Amino acid sequence: MAKKSEESQPETELEAPVSIEPEIVDTEDETEKLHTELEQALLDIKMHQEQYLRTLADMENLRKRTQRDKEELAKFANENILREILPVIDNLERAVEHAEQAETNDGLFEGVQMTLTQFSQLLNKFGVEPVNAVGQLFDPAYHQAMGQMESDEHPINTVVQQMQKGYQLNSRLLRPAFVMLAKAPEIKETEADNSAEETDKE
Repeated sequence: MAKKSEESQPETELEAPVSIEPEIVDTEDETEKLHTELEQALLDIKMHQEQYLRTLADMENLRKRTQRDKEELAKFANENILREILPVIDNLERAVEHAEQAETNDGLFEGVQMTLTQFSQLLNKFGVEPVNAVGQLFDPAYHQAMGQMESDEHPINTVVQQMQKGYQLNSRLLRPAFVMLAKAPEIKETEADNSAEETDKE
């Protein structure tokens, strides 16, 4: 009986709970670490933003350059064929000039003159314009000097005669004008000698 009563009695002793000591965290070190990481992240963001802006600017410059090249190509795409047409126009102008000097008024002259007019209109349509030469001061960017002529009427280095017309395509030189330039007339030797003799007599 005594054993039975011992077995029936409930256990009154409880296991003592295990005490967990909280980890001591150095908050200052953790804050400094997070602060450093934040600064690095901000620097990375700034660097990537600058790279993005540079790339964006490069793309915009490339787009503008491509557009400009495309426009230039369209403006001067016919340059070679127009340059080849110019000698034909030169010959037509010579034919018209010769016919005018010969005072020919037949149908052939009128036909050539009409053809020349059509050519001029065609060139103008494509942006080709003649270079001003006669009476202008010599400009090596538009004129090619073929020689000099004595002239009392024009200042020195002024174009007095045009041997071949020059042209420009959309304000860019297509062919220079071949010109003769004015130079001061030379004093004749006889006049110089006479003046020297008169000086000696005096």
